[in-house]
Amino acid sequence: MAAEKTHPILCATDVSVGYFSKKNSVIVAENITFNLKKGELIGVVGANGVGKSTLLRSLVGMQPILKGTIEINGKDLSKVSSLVLATQLSVVLTEPPASKNLTVRELVTLGRQPYTNWMGALSETDIEKTTYTLEVTDTQKLAHKKCFELSDGQLQRATIARALAQDTPFIVLDEPTTHLDLYHRAYVLKLLKRLTKDLNKTILFSTHEVDLAIQLSDQLIVMTPSEVYFDEPCKLIAAEKFDSLFPTDTIDFDKNTGRFSIKQ
Repeated sequence: MAAEKTHPILCATDVSVGYFSKKNSVIVAENITFNLKKGELIGVVGANGVGKSTLLRSLVGMQPILKGTIEINGKDLSKVSSLVLATQLSVVLTEPPASKNLTVRELVTLGRQPYTNWMGALSETDIEKTTYTLEVTDTQKLAHKKCFELSDGQLQRATIARALAQDTPFIVLDEPTTHLDLYHRAYVLKLLKRLTKDLNKTILFSTHEVDLAIQLSDQLIVMTPSEVYFDEPCKLIAAEKFDSLFPTDTIDFDKNTGRFSIKQ
């Protein structure tokens, strides 16, 4: 079991991310190297515009990388078919569901699409997976509610449940705490932490909640305008990697508490 936990589920080697313009490529972040292991919660933090969403989209194959290699379960990501990839990773973006007229159960059931081909009838296994997912995300009481009836926090839990129903070893979430109050931000991140430990999922998420990410993440990807760092939060704090995360004329980082504060 210990050997399985340390097996990398995703490897990025000397990766550069960005986009292509008409004349050349524009690099947003480069020299990115890390291994993500099973059963870990990994946060991606950095200031607005530093490239967090670009990195996530590149890591899941939604955007081509400019340089380097990304492997998922030992295979080159660019050579993995979309059908196979849908059984390896699930993605939760910041966009709301395509139709908020769906019930929560219907939304969660969409996570079974790689196995039912979406229009196919649900098997007994699909129904069991959906029911189980509703239970572990504490959304079973919301199952018959329409998505437009949900609060932001409830809707976020429902979208996490959909990703979990897809039954992939790797889940990626872009800003899962956006528009949530402090209680629900902490609730969602604690839920993600529990899913990594109880179900041995690898969960990668981007967030502006740096303080919470430091407290709950097993590993952190810290993106600054000049470099990208990857390590355990305590080691990043000791190496003073958070000191350059935000402009120092306004914000200080206290490495003793692991928290940011506003300069008086």
